Amino acid sequence: MPETFLSDAWFDEVEKVRAELGDPEVPAAMKDLTINIVVTGGPDGDREIRMEAGSFERGLADGAPTKLTVPFDVAKAIFIDGNQSAAMQAFMSGQIKVEGDMSKLMAMQAGGAGPAAASAEALQARLKEITA
Repeated sequence: MPETFLSDAWFDEVEKVRAELGDPEVPAAMKDLTINIVVTGGPDGDREIRMEAGSFERGLADGAPTKLTVPFDVAKAIFIDGNQSAAMQAFMSGQIKVEGDMSKLMAMQAGGAGPAAASAEALQARLKEITA
C-alpha cells in the first residue's frame, strides 16, 4: 500500500525496498556527500532528512556542509518523480533555500549519471510504487 512521502511508514517501506534490492551503487561524486534537507509543508508537517552517500536518511547530520529547505511538493517531484526541471524552477523562483556550500549541490546533480544510474533507476521506480 502506498505511503505518504517522508512519513515514518514511508521510511519503513524504503528500508524494506533497500533490503530487497540492496543499496544501489553510489556514484563517486556522491560517496562522501551529506546534505541536510528540511522539507516544509508536508501532510505530517516539516520533516528533517538528509541525503547521505546517495540515500535518504531520517534526521539531520551534524556538520553537513549544505542545508536545503524545500517545499513538500517540490521535494516529491524531485526525489520521487525525478523531475530535475522542477528543482531548477523552484530554485530560480526562490522556493528552494540553500545554506552553506552550494558546490555540494552541483556534486549531487552531477552524480546521477554513469554505471550507477541503472541501479538508482530501479530504486527510484520502487520508491514511486510505495509513495502515495
